[in-house]
Amino acid sequence: MSKADILIVDDEADIRFQLRGILQDENYATREAHHAKSAFAAVQTKQPDLILLDIWLEGSKLDGMGILEKLSETYPDIPVIMISGHGNIEMAVQAIKAGAYDFIEKPFKTDHLLHLCTRALEASSLKQENKKLKRINQGPSTLNGASYAISQVNQTVNRVAPTNSRVMIIGESGTGKGIVARLIHDQSNQNSGAFVSFNCALIDEEEFERELLGFEDEQGNIVKEGAIERAQNGTLFLDEVSYLTSTSQLKLLRILQNLKFKRVGGKQEIPLKSRIISASNSKIEADMKKGTFKQDLYYRLNVVPIMMPSLKDRIEDIGELSTVFMEEIAKQYGRQPLIIGQDVMTIMQAYNWPGNVRQLKNVIELFLIMSDLGADQVSKEIVPPDLIPNFQKSSQDQESIMHTGELIALPLRQAREFFEREYLSAQVKRFGGNISKTANFVGMERSALHRKLKNLGLHGNDEDDATETVTAQKKTG
Repeated sequence: MSKADILIVDDEADIRFQLRGILQDENYATREAHHAKSAFAAVQTKQPDLILLDIWLEGSKLDGMGILEKLSETYPDIPVIMISGHGNIEMAVQAIKAGAYDFIEKPFKTDHLLHLCTRALEASSLKQENKKLKRINQGPSTLNGASYAISQVNQTVNRVAPTNSRVMIIGESGTGKGIVARLIHDQSNQNSGAFVSFNCALIDEEEFERELLGFEDEQGNIVKEGAIERAQNGTLFLDEVSYLTSTSQLKLLRILQNLKFKRVGGKQEIPLKSRIISASNSKIEADMKKGTFKQDLYYRLNVVPIMMPSLKDRIEDIGELSTVFMEEIAKQYGRQPLIIGQDVMTIMQAYNWPGNVRQLKNVIELFLIMSDLGADQVSKEIVPPDLIPNFQKSSQDQESIMHTGELIALPLRQAREFFEREYLSAQVKRFGGNISKTANFVGMERSALHRKLKNLGLHGNDEDDATETVTAQKKTG
């Protein structure tokens, strides 16, 4: 059995013959290429364990240094030993800085060559093993939050990540679809490959193929690698996939059906080796039913669906998310984190958050930007007047938000006389319709709260009692 697969890239046939003989005598498997095009084709067909690459390649679009640069970007884990008959110390240093494992001059000694090959293969193997151990020690990455909705997302991510299944992440803008895609990649078996994000909403139909597939010139030289090729042996994240035109959808469908693609202007079919993760807003199913999104493409992309909850559906996570964002952004700006008091937190929990988690992070960042505290100063607590302008709402909406927040911060005994109805309605909404949690917060027995809600013309449901309804809406008649 072969010890390793080594690709020899040299324009001189006799050098390739010499290297092949030396390596095969040591039970290595060898393949050969004589210029950039054949070298990249060999790598795409099967990733070698090691590449021996000549610097000077006659008749090649790219010389060895150019090939090394592209290999370092796309296949950073393949070790490369540079070979040259015109070597010098300066060139050796340049090659190693560009990503080469080592450098050897012609004519080379057989023992030295084999020693370098052994070291390079051992270093590569150790690097891969360290990556695996690092993933094991770190444990699975998760989204911040302890709500039921986000725990379901984390469970799905942990289950699907080690597989190669296609995933479609569906949710409103700002819910963290791109973060989930990255988590899946990081926990996958292909995390040594690249994670390439391709925003379908930003690419028009004319540029779609060139940007996704790349293109070649008339001589067959690669002019540009497309996103799908950069993601080979890694993950291609198709963001906002519902924005694709009908023609672009059909082109993508063919690639997924055939598991092959060609660069624009190219003749060679390249096997598809990247994992596909897509993301869309929650209207994609309606688009499919209307016929504006192809049903076949939808089902090929949506093997494992992940539904991202909006922030208003996970308000119990706002406290943890705010703390995490505050610490991260404060560290970034070199400032003391601000303290988020209970009055401010209750206002934030009562707010609708149309921009979801992204909007929450922006609000926290604005707090810190507007704060005049330095890294060595004692932190201060944010008060409600600091918060309201950050929502960038109309003055009427700001007054409503402030009023709701102040109301929630009052004990029921003080609020009853003037605002009992609004108080309890806001509290029921705040706790997602959970009567038990609402009763516990306001200091009432659950049965007493039910009676009070009924007297006020409010009705609802408790998660602990399926016969009740939690709508926190006023009766209409």
